[in-house]
Amino acid sequence: MANDADTSPIGRTRALLQVEQLSAGYDKIMALHGISLEVPEASVVCVLGANGAGKTTLLRALSGLLPVAGGSVAFDGQSLAQVPTETLVRRGIVHVPQGRMVFAQLSVRDNLVLGGYTRRAAEVNDDMDRVLSYFPRLKERIGSRAGTLSGGEQQMLAIARGLLSRPRLLMLDEPSMGVAPILKDAIFETLREIRDRERLTLLVVEQDADIALDISDYGYVIETGAVVMQGPAADLANNEDIRRAYLGA
Repeated sequence: MANDADTSPIGRTRALLQVEQLSAGYDKIMALHGISLEVPEASVVCVLGANGAGKTTLLRALSGLLPVAGGSVAFDGQSLAQVPTETLVRRGIVHVPQGRMVFAQLSVRDNLVLGGYTRRAAEVNDDMDRVLSYFPRLKERIGSRAGTLSGGEQQMLAIARGLLSRPRLLMLDEPSMGVAPILKDAIFETLREIRDRERLTLLVVEQDADIALDISDYGYVIETGAVVMQGPAADLANNEDIRRAYLGA
């Protein structure tokens, strides 16, 4: 795809996350090849791409779950080189992984409490009502085992659990995967509401380009581990290459 929408997002506000020429992979197989991107503070940035493009690998590298082979990552102006995952969470970087990974045998409330493991119990309890106000379905099922929730409800739980860490940057890996359309719309609308109310910065990895671009300010498209296009979300949504490849036009 031609890179014809390459306006930098940094013109509006400072970058909270800066990634420069990032390379990472598994054993000797590189899945990311010199990816550079920026996430401005209080914005929503999406990363689009097909299965196998390197989207999940990108988030795993950014959250310290996968070693970085080259390049640099800075958060709030500080390098994240050699920083353990728990320290990243304490600094405000929270990763909601693909597949949700809720604790099926624990209650909704217990899952939420575990999201605040880096904080004092009193702080987590104080935040519980605030977080549940975004997800009324979870409040209704607060005592239910997480394994009895639908796929969409489990995705809500995974996001709410991440919010209880009080993140500055929330990274979401395929939040629409396995979610019924009506709940998918509700989840993304809630993400927009959280960003607007709390000025939370979001980095969203998605295959569903339509819904991701709808809530995003800026977007990147990656193929085979490299950025092939970037630009304001509205421009990407109207780009013919994007529409053919990801929007079914």
